[in-house]
Amino acid sequence: MNWKKFFIAFVAAFGFIFLFGFIWYGTLMAGAHHEVPTLLRTETEFRSHFGWLILGHVVMAFFFTMLCARFVPTGGAGASAALGILVGLVYAGAHLISFAVQPLTIKILCGWIAGGVIQFAIAGTIIGAIFSTTTGGTGIGPVPVGPGPSGGG
Repeated sequence: MNWKKFFIAFVAAFGFIFLFGFIWYGTLMAGAHHEVPTLLRTETEFRSHFGWLILGHVVMAFFFTMLCARFVPTGGAGASAALGILVGLVYAGAHLISFAVQPLTIKILCGWIAGGVIQFAIAGTIIGAIFSTTTGGTGIGPVPVGPGPSGGG
């Protein structure tokens, strides 16, 4: 694995995921979140737990970058975006479970699902683009050389 590219992709993914989360969940969905104030921390409590928020974004960015690096060995930005959509849909399952056990609104549920799919699709595109800049693939393993499926070189 190209660890330099991995680190760059991880930092870029973290930056994007954190910024997207601030804009989507913290700003665009703020009104929807205020509809259920008892489910969320107060602003003061939130600030005292901000380190946990950052850690969560680091964990998501690191392991999503690892997934792209490991399972999209020749795909580049498009295949990593597709993986991002699938990861976002995995999160949709967790959001549906949260909806079943917490008094969330449909607006919040739909916003969380849409946000997750969009967030990870774009993060996948960023990661895939970084890995594919010079290697013809994602830079994880060797680039295939030799005759292709048609027998040509």
